[in-house]
Amino acid sequence: MCGILAVLGVVDNSQAKRARIIELSRRLRHRGPDWSGLHCHQDCYLAHQRLAIVDPTSGDQPLYNYDKTVIVTVNGEIYNHKKLRQKLKSHQFRTGSDCEVIAHLYEEYGEEFVDMLDGMFSFVLLDTRDKSFIAARDAIGITPLYLGWGHDGSIWFASEMKALIDDCEQFISFPPGHIYSSKQGGLRRWYNPPWFTEKIPSTRYDPTVLREAFERAVVKRMMTDVPFGVLLSGGLDSSLVAAVANRYLADTDAARQWGSQLHTFCIGIQGSPDLKAAKEVANYLGTCHHELHFTVQEGIDALEEVIYHIETYDVTTVRASTPMFLMSRKIKSLGVKMVLSGEGSDEIFGGYLYFHKAPNKEELHQETCRKIKALHLYDCLRANKSTSAWGIEARVPFLDKEFINTAMDIDPEWKMIKPDIERIEKWVLRNAFDDDENPYLPKHILYRQKEQFSDGVGYSWIDGLKDHANEQVTDAMLKHANFVYPENTPTTKEGYHYRTIFEKLFPKGAARSTVPGGPSVACSTAKAVEWDAAWSKNLDPSGRAALGVHAAAYKDAVDIKIEEPNNGSL
Repeated sequence: MCGILAVLGVVDNSQAKRARIIELSRRLRHRGPDWSGLHCHQDCYLAHQRLAIVDPTSGDQPLYNYDKTVIVTVNGEIYNHKKLRQKLKSHQFRTGSDCEVIAHLYEEYGEEFVDMLDGMFSFVLLDTRDKSFIAARDAIGITPLYLGWGHDGSIWFASEMKALIDDCEQFISFPPGHIYSSKQGGLRRWYNPPWFTEKIPSTRYDPTVLREAFERAVVKRMMTDVPFGVLLSGGLDSSLVAAVANRYLADTDAARQWGSQLHTFCIGIQGSPDLKAAKEVANYLGTCHHELHFTVQEGIDALEEVIYHIETYDVTTVRASTPMFLMSRKIKSLGVKMVLSGEGSDEIFGGYLYFHKAPNKEELHQETCRKIKALHLYDCLRANKSTSAWGIEARVPFLDKEFINTAMDIDPEWKMIKPDIERIEKWVLRNAFDDDENPYLPKHILYRQKEQFSDGVGYSWIDGLKDHANEQVTDAMLKHANFVYPENTPTTKEGYHYRTIFEKLFPKGAARSTVPGGPSVACSTAKAVEWDAAWSKNLDPSGRAALGVHAAAYKDAVDIKIEEPNNGSL
């Protein structure tokens, strides 16, 4: 992941302003430690902090069209850039960067080219011929982007809000799947897939179609000129990413450069469920596996630094980001700059344990749509910023545009959880990779119960965080929380503690408004809490809050053995 900062229409374009832009851009250097770039055109500045993944030697940014009249600063990867170049044979390219194609597509097609891009991206493009500009964010919001307004009438864009907070009184999270156009005067949606309307689909489930769509999503994300690996928790999603990557790695350019043995990484507290399961999967696949450990105290000591990087006080995000942040630091020390990760599957397939209580297929489908639309505020934010804190790029195959469209077009009746016929959560995905002749994974891993990352690294992690918060926040403080924090008021001591840290780091009202709120159980939306009356008394984002569903639901004991579900069948 790179860091971008663009400031357009400033009143003061002096050397002092240029120095200020450079200073603010440096706040994003953790995202791109490999090179810094800045282009100034009259009262417009485009800055870039580069993490070199594709074409490390010549792809420094900002990037240009042939005559340098179009300038673009990009954070992300364009997986279909070679195919797009075939549509642009009359254009002369300056670099081998996958992102340069954006400048040429604009030159060829104008503003209506964004849907042609297959990848994850946030970019700002300046057309110096008329001083117009556009900014856009990928379909789901895998890459972060913020939009702010300066007192002098300037418009600001940045990968993280820490680059905006001192110079913009107001800023927002740039909505995914949107484009900002100076010519048309605001935001408009460019991503309009069929599922976005939440209309109930009726396509019959075809396991082969689903499997092949996911395999294509994984393979295209192995486009890299630097060493990479897979984040492997041992759960279904990360294990499938690892299994597919391992199966196809030998035929990629990456293997010819860096070898054909896949590297996998897992972190957890000693004895945690993830460590055991990940090691078993790694042994089965024959990967070069790196098992990393942390203690509850090490996680607690990192909390303020984690919140600074992830820019949220959402409880479940902080819980899961901390081990991912610690793991990323160790991965970077091994020379790896890119990882594949399993985010997005639970939202697409109704994989969270609270989906066991979905009353019908209509509500299940609508909840999955709501969850996907909110990913940029939760799991995408966590995966991107926790890894980018140490200059690592996380790629997420489940959030491939084609794969989402395929999976969300399935009649949601197939996604319903039906214990009476041994159909557990995400059965359609498990079944698609259940191949007896050429197995991807061992059966009991393929049908392992869902563990949220913050739970799977060790149940004592969540309990330790709660104990720590109880020591920091008194009963009186929580009682008066609505007076101290009237907006998005914390309802637990843990939430209060994270909010206090966040407010110290990001004290402006605009910052706190970028963080979502509302009741949740086991990562549900507020609407899904209504599915079970008992949940309103047990609001906690942990999977163990799904009372009567999780094999280790909250009881007197902390670490409880998980019984593996049996293999499902039609």
